[in-house]
Formats: sequence, C-alpha cells, structure tokens
Amino acid sequence: MQRTLLILAIFILLMNGRHPGLSPGIATGPLNVSATALPLEKAAADPHAIGPLRLTGAWHLTSPREVFGGISALMVQDSGRLAGLSDSGELFDIAVPEPVRGGAVRSLPRLAAERDWPRWKMDSESLTHDQATGRSWVGFEHLQRICRYGPNLRTIEACVEPPEMQGWPSTGSIESLVRLGDGRFLAIAEMAVDRSGAFQALLWRGDPVDKATPPPMRLSYRAPAGYRPTDALWLGEGRLLVLNRRLTLAHGFTAHLSLVRLPPLREGAVLSGNVVARLEPPRLADNFEALALGWDGGQPVLWVASDNNRFFFQRSLLLRFVLPPGWVGVPVGR
Repeated sequence: MQRTLLILAIFILLMNGRHPGLSPGIATGPLNVSATALPLEKAAADPHAIGPLRLTGAWHLTSPREVFGGISALMVQDSGRLAGLSDSGELFDIAVPEPVRGGAVRSLPRLAAERDWPRWKMDSESLTHDQATGRSWVGFEHLQRICRYGPNLRTIEACVEPPEMQGWPSTGSIESLVRLGDGRFLAIAEMAVDRSGAFQALLWRGDPVDKATPPPMRLSYRAPAGYRPTDALWLGEGRLLVLNRRLTLAHGFTAHLSLVRLPPLREGAVLSGNVVARLEPPRLADNFEALALGWDGGQPVLWVASDNNRFFFQRSLLLRFVLPPGWVGVPVGR
C-alpha cells in the first residue's frame, strides 16, 4: 500500500510539473557529490549484459545540497567530465567514476527579462551539442522553447519558440532534442501524439534557432507499447538510440532502449526501432531520462542517468555501458 501511494504521488506531481522548493534564485558554487557504487546484477550468460549492452558501472549519486537532482539531460564534456542538466535550469559538473568529488553547480544563462523567474518555470528537459563549435542547444518544456548557448554553456545566444510546438503538452513536450551528423535537428515530444498514436516529432534542416532555417517537417516516432520517449542520442551512420520510459502501479518505473535506423526523412516519415535493452526489476530501474555518448580508449561508452524528481524515495542513478562494436562508426557529438 505504501509503494502504491508513493507512485500515485509521483503521478500527481509529475502531471503538475512543479517540483517543491524551487523558489526564485540561482544557486551556484561548489557541489560535493558522493557516488555509492551499486552491485552489477547477475545474469545467466553474462553477469553484466543487458541485451547487447555491457554494464560496467552503476552509481547512486547524492549531495547535501538541496539543488542537486532532477537530472533530465546529460552531456560528456571535452574534459571527460559529465554535465548533468536539471529540470530547473541547473548544470551539475560531475567527475566519474566514483568517488565523485570537486564538482560544481551553476545555472544556465537566462534572458535578461527572465532572471527573476522561479526555477520551476525553466523546465530544461533536453540537450544536444556540436563538438566542432562548442555550441549547445537546450529544449524547455512549459516555455515550448529551444535556446542556443555558446561554448561550455556560458552565454545564451538566442532562443526560438517554434509555432509547431505550441500545441504540445506543456509538461510533455520537447523531452528529446538531437543534432544529427549533417547539422539537421530532430525534436521528439514526450506526450503529443498523432492520430495513429505515434509521438509527434519535428525535423529542421539546420539550426532551429537560426531565423534562416526553414520551418520544420513533421515526423513521428513509434515507441514500444505503453512507453514514452524521454531522450534520444545520435550514433552516426543513420542510427538513433531512444530512451523510453513507463510508469505503472504494478512495476513502478521501467525503461526500454530502442535502436532506430532512420528511414528517408521526408514529411510524414515514421521512426521506429527495436528494443535492445530493458531497465526494469529485478535489475536497476528508476525514472531514467538522460543519455550521453562518450569515449574511453577509442571505445564508445553510453551513460544513462535518472531524474529523482527531488523526492526522497527516488534516486539519482548513473549507469555506464560499453556499446557493441559497430554501433558507432566514428566519434560523434552528443
């Protein structure tokens, strides 16, 4: 009964979209994060295999600072450290593997007229990056907005509120934002669906913030039955990895990773993939929302993080996987 009540509380608070304690004000400075290593689950054939992925590390991240948590997007920085983006506009600089020490927290730069807005309104849910220029793009729910930032996300360059996104649910919109290798941008809604039940998606020919970029094409993404997309990652060579989440009373949070081979990207194209990994009980399971791609000795590494919604009964988990050979042809940006 207690577990059921907690899950019902999550349903209600997630629908509301405003987390407790997120009053106006921007917290910056050092961030001491502790990482407790979790045991890697056992399986019959390979003790670390989850589908074709190999789990090489799992940590529970905690911090005495109230600001920490709510990780909704993730990026591997040039330094090799992780940048976690919260759903209230904070960036967490984290070193891995454990123990995690010497981190920092700072807020995303804001437009001048919005500096005093409450943190809950800056609902940053998605992040993509161009390694060549150092620029990053962030997608905001509530605001139905995409903003472009300079190197290391230190300056805000411009924002756009695409008309095609204004009908998306305010707390279920731009959960996934991906820059493809040729400079096109793909956004996938978490809750906006078309008549077939597939999730609405938009594809820009270039930078969506650039006024010269033509209006986007409308696509759709078909998730595993009962699941919603929460992040996507460009792997190169026409491959996309999509993180899908489900919340039920019977099983709590579960997640499926789908490998999508992109079809010709024309107006009305439908993206769909095969489930390649399942994060569900009795394995590690939580509210997984964030993906990032890194490299270790020439080997592609997948990072997966969970959003604890800043509730004491949820966790900020960080998982590290080695991807199968051939999934990523050459190093590509997040």
